[in-house]
Amino acid sequence: MKAKITVLPGDGIGVEVTREAVACLETIAGRFGHEFHYEERLIGGIAVDQTGSPLPAETLATCLASDAVLLGAVGGPQYDSLPPKLKPETGLLGLRAGLGVYANLRPAFLHDSLIDASPLKADIVRGTDLLIVRELAGGAYFGQPREITEERGLNTMAYTAPEVERVARVAFEIARGRRKKLSSIDKANVLESSQLWRKVVTRLAAEYPDVTLEHGYVDSCAMALVTRPTSFDVIVTENLFGDILSDEASVLTGSLGMLPSASLGGEVELYEPVHGSAPDIAGKGIANPLGAIASVAMLLRHTCQLENEANLLEEAIRRTLEAGYGTPDLKSQPRQLSTTELGAHIRSLLTQ
Repeated sequence: MKAKITVLPGDGIGVEVTREAVACLETIAGRFGHEFHYEERLIGGIAVDQTGSPLPAETLATCLASDAVLLGAVGGPQYDSLPPKLKPETGLLGLRAGLGVYANLRPAFLHDSLIDASPLKADIVRGTDLLIVRELAGGAYFGQPREITEERGLNTMAYTAPEVERVARVAFEIARGRRKKLSSIDKANVLESSQLWRKVVTRLAAEYPDVTLEHGYVDSCAMALVTRPTSFDVIVTENLFGDILSDEASVLTGSLGMLPSASLGGEVELYEPVHGSAPDIAGKGIANPLGAIASVAMLLRHTCQLENEANLLEEAIRRTLEAGYGTPDLKSQPRQLSTTELGAHIRSLLTQ
């Protein structure tokens, strides 16, 4: 198997965690005879510093010429005062739009060894295994018009039926391969865009009679995630709600640093950990690389169609946690390692 992968370390701990993720890919390649070729490019704050743009044209062109993109993180407090077009997050939104991805998969799986790391009681959180499918190309993040003045801020939350149907279809297909339950989350009691969302998802459900569909409001779902998380299998929701709910779901797993993501449906697929750039710990060697490494497992599964290799990498993560290893964010783990040490331990298991 040959694949060309564009690596975008970005800012803060993105540099540290992507380094470990790429090293794991290289270990997999060496064991199974694959050829992964990498090109590293700038995005986010470092791109603003060096080129004046959070998404240089060269970066997007390289991404579009690759088979997959691995992203670290973007942002930092030093960029907060910049105009919107120069903010690092604008580069990330531009990348997603440029690649054409629209379905963001964010799994939240609690390892048994991390139950004590979750802030929820063990009897509530044990067995949590859910997947949030977040619509990624529409809603308030991309809606027009938008503006800000000294007295008024305006954003537009808009969806078309085709936009809702394509992401809902992804969610139905995934639910069909899991526990056959789909929760569609909206705010249809208030928002017209949500009323359309619910109508389209309900209509599409007729094509998936083997999948149980339930509708829910986003505020109710937010409460349910921390009171009965095991009741969820697959959640599908719009862009803004998905961003918020997936960050909330990350708490269930013990640390935001644990969560991977895959953005699918476009010309090239994008993989990234859910966490941010964490400038407060950048350069200290204590960032959790497991979210980035798990994102690489998703890359192996979805882009490369290498299910065995993806499972092997996820099993190495499980075994590492069961052995008590972790970084400082995983306070319940008795054997604390640095970012590079934890990555090295994962790789040692890949060669056994």
